[in-house]
Amino acid sequence: MDDGGTALRLGPTADGRDLVRTPGDPTRLLALGAFPVHSRMEELEQGLLMQPWAWIQLAEKSLLAKAYIIKEGYALLVSDLQQVWHEQVDASVVSQRAKELNKRLTAPPAAFLRHLDDLLRPLLKDTACPGEATFSCDWVAEALIIRVRSTLSGLPFYWNFHCSLANPSLVSQHLVRPLMGMSLALQCQVKELAMLLRMKDLEIQDYQESGATLSRDRLKTKPFEENSFLEKFMVEKLPEACSIGNGKPFVMNLQSLYMAVTKQEIQVDQDTGDPQASSSASLQGSDNQLLNQPKEPVSSAPLLPEPEKESTNTSGPMQRPQPSKVKRKKLRGLFS
Repeated sequence: MDDGGTALRLGPTADGRDLVRTPGDPTRLLALGAFPVHSRMEELEQGLLMQPWAWIQLAEKSLLAKAYIIKEGYALLVSDLQQVWHEQVDASVVSQRAKELNKRLTAPPAAFLRHLDDLLRPLLKDTACPGEATFSCDWVAEALIIRVRSTLSGLPFYWNFHCSLANPSLVSQHLVRPLMGMSLALQCQVKELAMLLRMKDLEIQDYQESGATLSRDRLKTKPFEENSFLEKFMVEKLPEACSIGNGKPFVMNLQSLYMAVTKQEIQVDQDTGDPQASSSASLQGSDNQLLNQPKEPVSSAPLLPEPEKESTNTSGPMQRPQPSKVKRKKLRGLFS
């Protein structure tokens, strides 16, 4: 065991799981997954950060949500634009809750997590959900409970996501900082486009001075004036452009930029030596990611009808790519 109290992998068991010596008690051995506990939790945290937001409708309530599921647990983040709720659990919690809610079903945690992935994926992608699963939500004190009901192997399957209020640092990480980064990126984009328009005006002026004329008068434009354009935009377009509504416009139009900004922030953390970001550098290529990636089969209990497939051996330590240095372009303000 290392000095930091990390659970150490000692070797695989007969059923393919890893034998782990737990911190604080060198005599206690546990059969766990392929990675140390702290690595799996960090993977959930960083994996959730890189997921796009989805707009979902539960009954009459509109919510923004994102989720990240691996074989050893899941992380879920939900917001109604007033508050943000979060839940992150490991396989032991999944196993215990599954036993409490589904006494007639017996399966390993990975099988239940795979089924939850099958249910959440279409909900977050706004596609038809297999098995006609139903979702509902309730507020208990300051907690958000999302209830799921579906079928598994012909038997009723129930699940409750117990989401508590997210701490301020989590809200900053998933919303405040990315939205600030997106605003700066869009401002920089506006400046670049304004510069291109000025160059086009100079090109048109050169053509005109050389005697060129338009064949159709309706195509004639006035030279671009950035300040006038911005003033007119503020008066005429801003009220409609910044209408947040229920959050759906943000989800429909800006998720590619959101993911690019969060990816860039993680890269910057790696370049500055952030150990947490560096330990999760290989998340995008991780075979453990279930949401938004090609699905990887998980081992099921005999109760589940789907035949088990052999999965790629991940008993060895995760390979971490060396972070590449990225020279960041200085962002300029919209009115600078």
